Amino acid sequence: MLSSANLFRLINEFIVLLLGALLILLAITRGVALPARPSALIALGVFLVYWGLRAWMRPESNESRAQTAIRAGSLAMVGALVICIPLLPLQHAALLLALAGGILVLRGIFGAALLARAR
Repeated sequence: MLSSANLFRLINEFIVLLLGALLILLAITRGVALPARPSALIALGVFLVYWGLRAWMRPESNESRAQTAIRAGSLAMVGALVICIPLLPLQHAALLLALAGGILVLRGIFGAALLARAR
C-alpha cells in the first residue's frame, strides 16, 4: 500500500501528465495565439527555468535523485520552450507547445514509473 506522501506524488505526476495532454490537444486544434503581452510569456518561461534549476540544486537522497532529475529537467526544458514561443514566428508556436506537452507527458509517465518501482 502506498504511503500518503507517495500517493500525493503519484497524483501530482498524473496531473502533470494531464497538463501535457492538454497542451498537445491545444497545439493540435490550433487554439494557440500569442498573448497581448509576450513579456508575460517570457517571464513565465524564466520562472519555469528558475524553478527547475532550484529543484535540481535541492539536496536529495540517492534513491530519489532520478526523480528529482526528471522533475527539474522537464521544468527547465518546458521553460525554455515557453521562452521561445514569442521569440520565434507564430507558425512555430503550435509545434513548441506540442513539444512542451510531450515533455510533460513523458515526465508524468517516467515519474509514475519511478514511484512505482521505488515502492
